[in-house]
Amino acid sequence: MNSLLLVAHGSRRAESNAEIGRLADRLRARLADPDTLVDHAFLELADPLIPEGIERCLAQGASSVQVVPYFLARGTHVAEDIPEQVAIKQREYPDRDIRITDYLGTSQA
Repeated sequence: MNSLLLVAHGSRRAESNAEIGRLADRLRARLADPDTLVDHAFLELADPLIPEGIERCLAQGASSVQVVPYFLARGTHVAEDIPEQVAIKQREYPDRDIRITDYLGTSQA
């Protein structure tokens, strides 16, 4: 099973974090492949954090996790912080395909 893990910054406002969960739900509903798991996680300030999000995907049977940064620009979070967090799980699960996709700001749509 494949999975997409939508990663946002995280907020002290619970409603802002809930928006990301709803976005993941809408994305899941729109995917043509019912075997693709869609979940979400945060870089900081909210749960689940990125390593926990990856764990949740793997625990649900995902053999690959595509981490999708929900960011508009390639700042420090996209360039350094997210890769550092993802690398933790890449080292822990070398037999799983855990990778980071382009961030939202690179989208042509």
